[in-house]
Amino acid sequence: MSPAFWRPRLSAVHRFPATLCLWLLLLPPLEAAPGAHGPGGEHLDIPSLAVSAVSPTRLPDGSVNLPKLAQRRMAIRTLLTAKSAAAATFQLPGRIIVDPNASGRVQAVHAGRIEAGPKGLPVAGQSIRQGDVLAYVRHIAEPYARGAQQAQLAELRAARQLAERRVVRLEALEGTVPLKEIEIARSDAKSLAERERSIHASLGVRDVLVAPVSGVIARADVVLGQIVEPRAVLFEVIDPDRLLVEATTADVAVAVRVASASLQGMPEVRLRLLGAARSLRDGVLPITFAASPVEAAAGESASRPMVLAIGQPVTVLAQTEDRIEGVVLPAAAVVRSAANEATVWIKTGAERFSPQPVQFRALDASSVVVTQGLGADDRVVVEGAALIAQIR
Repeated sequence: MSPAFWRPRLSAVHRFPATLCLWLLLLPPLEAAPGAHGPGGEHLDIPSLAVSAVSPTRLPDGSVNLPKLAQRRMAIRTLLTAKSAAAATFQLPGRIIVDPNASGRVQAVHAGRIEAGPKGLPVAGQSIRQGDVLAYVRHIAEPYARGAQQAQLAELRAARQLAERRVVRLEALEGTVPLKEIEIARSDAKSLAERERSIHASLGVRDVLVAPVSGVIARADVVLGQIVEPRAVLFEVIDPDRLLVEATTADVAVAVRVASASLQGMPEVRLRLLGAARSLRDGVLPITFAASPVEAAAGESASRPMVLAIGQPVTVLAQTEDRIEGVVLPAAAVVRSAANEATVWIKTGAERFSPQPVQFRALDASSVVVTQGLGADDRVVVEGAALIAQIR
């Protein structure tokens, strides 16, 4: 058989794979069925490239790609930085204490049993006014002492009765008996009657516990029928709008240089320096500040109340007259990275944000000053930085 006879058939066989490939290229791309999984457990029905193009993504260099729509939803706000001078600050440990002019303690003068007042026993958190009766302490005498008082009361009663009878007899003989003797008898009878009333009142005496100032019951350690000892603190009354903050420092020079102060994380509280002690206590120097609520701004109905408790530990940001150079930012702009490093987010593009490690110092309850890591004209994220840091 000649080679020409086989040539058409061989060419048809060789043309079949090419034709098949052409048909495969013309066919539409196949999509996986909903819920299909690959050999590694991944979802095959999710177009990964399309999702990454419209969703926040952490890039290999640590920066974040954040589309405009996501920026609006996350309320991202940025600020163009500028160098400025700010007051140097120190962080001082402190605690909330009572104002001695706006607080008081109610103590038992003698031992006795607790009895309820006209309105019952007050509880912690209840508002009271100065002079309100909080409770009674009924005196409890020892059996021998009570028996001696009762015997003395009986003797005084008998002596008073005899004295009154003598006064009656002398008054009947008025004119024959000197007036001097009649007056002495009347005086003796009156004295015995007063002594009898005093002894009788001491047998059932009870002490009245009244509120020394107007305010709120901060502490109430009494129940009905409780036996209390002398000088036991039963109630503590404070004015929640007049509290003090006691900060401590081991550096005596810091107390002299303090110009103003604030509480970290509490912008609704305003501090006013009262003074620093001149003697060390347990190796530190106490500095006292008066705490008051910040006045309401224009357009606000009322100022926010202070949420402070006696003995609460706080951090005082004391500002001095010294000045430091840096970039002043809101405290929310500084976040912590995965390595627990202070970081701010800089907007380097329309949809690109890069982390920048910085060093900062707190200025007050709501702002910080970045001393290293930022330059002029950097666009820093001041709102939503914590949300950007969570993108993985």
